[in-house]
Amino acid sequence: MKTTNNLKKMILALLLMVAASTVSYAQCDKTATLTSSTTNQLNEKGEVERSKPENVIVTITKTDITIVPGDEDHKMTGAITSKTCDWKVPYKEGKMVVKGTVTGDGSDEKHITVTIEGKNGKVTLTFEEEEMPGKKIQVVADKFE
Repeated sequence: MKTTNNLKKMILALLLMVAASTVSYAQCDKTATLTSSTTNQLNEKGEVERSKPENVIVTITKTDITIVPGDEDHKMTGAITSKTCDWKVPYKEGKMVVKGTVTGDGSDEKHITVTIEGKNGKVTLTFEEEEMPGKKIQVVADKFE
């Protein structure tokens, strides 16, 4: 009798884990728009070198990424080449890493990695450009849709 109860508990736990991971994974394929009001430039040690007030809108779909800084002349769009997702609570606790290739108006193709991390309900986006090693741009999401 005890073995049957343990087996039922294990099956229930497994079903709950599968359901939770399905919800988390499904969140990764949904369109997300994150808005920030401050842009920080970081050095290779992750220290803020410069900070400026600037509205930034980042939209991530299943296949594309769009980054619109305060100066819309520098809008970048492109295709996502890979995406990993590990949200415990979508866009609040966990992490997503998006890699892609973007271009802006008249600019060269750039290979970027965007790391979106949620800790204690605070969501940060860190942008790295393969062509500019050691430099990072970070924004804190003020709003998420």
